[in-house]
Amino acid sequence: MTGRTAPAAQPALARVLSGRMLLFLVLGDVLGSGIYALTGQIAADVGGMIWAPFLIAFALAFLTGTAYAELVGKFPQAAGAALYANEAFRRPFLTFMVGFTVLAAGITSTATAARAIGGKYLAEFVAAPTVLVAVVFILLTAALNARGIAESARVNLVLTVIELAGLLLIVGIGVHALATGAGEPGRAFELRTEGPAPLALLAGTTLALYAMLGFENSVNLVEEARRPRRDLPRALFGGMSIAGTVYLFVAFTCAMLVDPDILAGSGAPLLEVVKASDVPVPSKLFAAVALVAVANTALMNMVMASRLVYGMAAQGTIPSVFARVLPGRRTPPIAIGFVTALAVTLASTGQLAGLADTTVLLLLLVFFVVNLSALVLRREPAPPGAYRAPIWAPALGALSCATLASPLVHREGTVYLRALGLLALAAVLFRVQKAVSDRFRACEVSGAA
Repeated sequence: MTGRTAPAAQPALARVLSGRMLLFLVLGDVLGSGIYALTGQIAADVGGMIWAPFLIAFALAFLTGTAYAELVGKFPQAAGAALYANEAFRRPFLTFMVGFTVLAAGITSTATAARAIGGKYLAEFVAAPTVLVAVVFILLTAALNARGIAESARVNLVLTVIELAGLLLIVGIGVHALATGAGEPGRAFELRTEGPAPLALLAGTTLALYAMLGFENSVNLVEEARRPRRDLPRALFGGMSIAGTVYLFVAFTCAMLVDPDILAGSGAPLLEVVKASDVPVPSKLFAAVALVAVANTALMNMVMASRLVYGMAAQGTIPSVFARVLPGRRTPPIAIGFVTALAVTLASTGQLAGLADTTVLLLLLVFFVVNLSALVLRREPAPPGAYRAPIWAPALGALSCATLASPLVHREGTVYLRALGLLALAAVLFRVQKAVSDRFRACEVSGAA
């Protein structure tokens, strides 16, 4: 490991999260901007069979979720994927790269959601510059994050209930349409592609996977959970299952009520469903719900990213200054400030689609390493009561992540370039951190002599 560990005098994070709060944190992190904003893009790839990429994405995400659930029971610290990679491979450079990649993905996801705030859903109320809206929103989210995890969790609970209600409203519209004979149910089974069907489904699955992201963030709250080994796996699988089921029904409803060509050209696809339905739902009301969903995605990513920075600093992977905790609030202010600054920069310079695809690519690389780590660490004994995954699950998870990260998916070259740029920056930061640490140790030895 590089750097130094956090000072022993630092107060510990507050263990305030119950199993129910963890479930809603996972659910709130998974539900959000993906399903509300990207459904139309998936329709452009596969036509009416929007539900198929969501089903495949859920299955693939669940495989990687088993690796996370097992590893968090063996290593209940907040560093997450970086800690697992270090325990499995003992390579400081790999540990740093994994941690930074997770951090970069969380921040790009925050920037994506922040830019989505200023999109067509907000246009139902007011026209405002997208960048200005994104920056102000990120700053407000950082302020809430700094107040405390309990406050963030309570706000997440309220926002999750609202965004889940919005998706259940879409499901209810679908049920009403089936009962009254409205819509075209057969359209949901029409696969429209310009190229080979398997490649189209693969491209759609990559976008749908963005909607499933967020489950991995829950392991960074392990030091704030009351009973982490019991509650975290339950919350992880429960939140993913609820989100996946809702997504399938929402996707079916979208295809049944709105032509895929209309969905593909819309930046607010679920609003198109509301407008196409004969159920009297005000457009502004649903647009407000969609904004809440996108806002919750950004809030959860900000919380998780800051806890990841704290965890990496506590493990000595990055300078210990990031592990400082406010005695009163029991939150890591320097870690929060660092994450906020990066999110503001990305939101001010990137575009919505490119940031979303970059997030997926970065996390696929991380998931690949996490699945391999779970396989390597199978020899480690699991504590009593900890979850143990079937060995085939992380093996298939690693294979699926490698496939989706490869050029087999019709991904723009600029996405790979952006990801390579972030990884190159991480490599430079690692070398700088190592040089500073070596010089510090040399000064300590010289002083002692």
